[in-house]
Amino acid sequence: MKRGRTGLKSKCQTFPSHEERAKRHKWGASSFTLTPLEDWGNLPHHVVLQIFQHLSLVDRARASSVCRRWNDVFHTPDLWRRFEFELNQPATSYLRSTHPDLIQQIIKKHAQHLQYVSFKVDSCTESAEAACDILSQLVNCTIKTLGLISTARPSFMDVSQSHFVSALTVVFVNSKSLSSIKIDDTPVDDPSLKVLVANNSDTLKLLKMSSCPHVSPAGILCVADQCHGLRELALNYHLLSDELLLALSSEKHVHLEHLRIDVVSENPGQTHFHTIKRSSWEALVRHSPKVNIVMYFFLYEEEFEPFFCEETPVTHLYFGRAVSKEMLGRIGLNCPRLVELVVCANGLEPLDEELIRIAERCKCLTAIGLGECEVTCSGFVEFVKMCGGRLTQLSIMEEVLIPDSSYNMEQIHSEVSKHLGRIWFPDMMPTW
Repeated sequence: MKRGRTGLKSKCQTFPSHEERAKRHKWGASSFTLTPLEDWGNLPHHVVLQIFQHLSLVDRARASSVCRRWNDVFHTPDLWRRFEFELNQPATSYLRSTHPDLIQQIIKKHAQHLQYVSFKVDSCTESAEAACDILSQLVNCTIKTLGLISTARPSFMDVSQSHFVSALTVVFVNSKSLSSIKIDDTPVDDPSLKVLVANNSDTLKLLKMSSCPHVSPAGILCVADQCHGLRELALNYHLLSDELLLALSSEKHVHLEHLRIDVVSENPGQTHFHTIKRSSWEALVRHSPKVNIVMYFFLYEEEFEPFFCEETPVTHLYFGRAVSKEMLGRIGLNCPRLVELVVCANGLEPLDEELIRIAERCKCLTAIGLGECEVTCSGFVEFVKMCGGRLTQLSIMEEVLIPDSSYNMEQIHSEVSKHLGRIWFPDMMPTW
């Protein structure tokens, strides 16, 4: 160890007694122990490497200055395969940020070692610009997974589209082994997706690109046509088409495991939602019988008309805004594969009939959550009785349940617990 580190050594060199070492060995503790003749600077390389993997970047950099051997470990390629660039701006965010000097050191010495990379940015345009600048320098990389994460909007959407696409294309062209990409809320476009496909079609398995307004149905169809190993896909409803579902159902395509669809409307009455044919849904399920089809709805009540008029093989449904009784009735009739249902709000009309119909027809249902809705205690008990022990998740706010002549609030938990086969209580609204 170098001089000037005596304080660190005195803190680190606290060794167990012979009796303590014997006790640890007896109870299966690690066979590696330090003797009084050893110090932390002589720890085996693989031990220091494992310690470094649990440290933050700043602590790792500080530790690398302790001695030459620890500095060598700091530059081990295995330590740089997985990295998150935190690019939050101090003026606009309280979150920590990766120091610019460390970023340049990483790009200079470890760009070729990066494989699992994510960029975390805040709402500031400078934060997203910094991410683009780094992406454009990754010319010698072999990245396998790439994630662009905005902790607050708009961020990447405020960056010049040409700058963003140019930076992203650098990674698409040079990696040639991308398997997982998360680029939600970005200005990615059709030409850049064609570059992605041209260089990574054999390896791409996961693509998440919700809220990407510059991508057209033709652009996402290009991905589905060429990337036959695709397992997970997340996109906005306006990109979903009969042609896309049929492409994902072709014989040459690997079975899709997870399809997430975000159905979003910002301006009521101004967004037109098309209808997907039942035959297209059926083709997808025939080809990928275990596929999870997840739909998130953020619509106004009058915009639900095109949905669930025919049988739809959705498995997970989440309603972020109010949904009508009629819509929930359709779900009970036309969603036989439903596994999970979450309703944020409904109104002041009890949903007894709708829930009972869902219990009758949706035999795979195992989880349900109800927020600002109303259900009579009797109707709720009947629903639970019909579903039985298959309900592994039952999250119901206490305010949802309406006492009636059969059950009051003191009786409901014991009756429901009996049919579930476990103790259950309704959720309580926090008082703060």
